Amino acid sequence: MRKRLLAALALVSLHAHAVTLDDLQQRFASQPVVRADFTQLREIKGMAQPLKSSGHLLVAQDKGLWWQQAQPFPLTLVLDDNRMVQVINGQPPQIITAASNPQMFQFNHLLRALFQADRQVLAANFAIDFVDQGQGRWRIQLTPKVSPLDKLFTRITLQGAAFLEQIDLSDKQGDGTHIVLSHQQLEPKTLTDDEKQRFVF
Repeated sequence: MRKRLLAALALVSLHAHAVTLDDLQQRFASQPVVRADFTQLREIKGMAQPLKSSGHLLVAQDKGLWWQQAQPFPLTLVLDDNRMVQVINGQPPQIITAASNPQMFQFNHLLRALFQADRQVLAANFAIDFVDQGQGRWRIQLTPKVSPLDKLFTRITLQGAAFLEQIDLSDKQGDGTHIVLSHQQLEPKTLTDDEKQRFVF
């Protein structure tokens, strides 16, 4: 009887700590600034070796996403509510807006939603399969249901625990991109003066 009671309590405890997509969105919403390192492997059909890149990123709820590739060459990408800015090897910035390139701007909006687990944006663009993997870990598989995403991607998979840790993109060409995030930091909770300047163009 006692063993049954302990087993029942264990099941209740596990169920009580199951992660849901709403929990995840609330967790990410409580992280106003996230800093992390990234490594990215891109596998392209016909190429023997994947393309590898690495660098740092910054996600700020009130500013957007700052992505700085350090290797194999410098590349900076800034995404906010109004534009996407790309700087390669110190060249003049390329600025894309919703008016100049609506499809690219939609993808810009989507990238921010991925990093912030924005349920409303994700549900509008994907069929969502959320899996609680236990011990605080989770996986979200996203299957595109609207154009042009359904013409570009087969699926997008997000995985993590306290933070988003992996992003896998499978495209219609049979290519794949695997992004691993590490060394996440939440402090300070607001952007430093230097970090604010990264969003100024």
